[in-house]
Amino acid sequence: MAQTYEFYSERADEAAALADKATLDNVRDRELRSEKTWRGLAEQARKTAEERVKADAVRAEKRAAESLDS
Repeated sequence: MAQTYEFYSERADEAAALADKATLDNVRDRELRSEKTWRGLAEQARKTAEERVKADAVRAEKRAAESLDS
């Protein structure tokens, strides 16, 4: 399973669409809970990706500084 912001966001959108189409309250509630969970996972994946980019930049700077010292 691809754990990306896009993947989770698509699942959230699908759950929202199913909630809109639901005729039964319990189904609507289930899909709304699902949407909320998927959106939370999407946000977590987005933050993780941002932190990974920052960490990669720091590591690259450190490697560059070490290569200049050599």
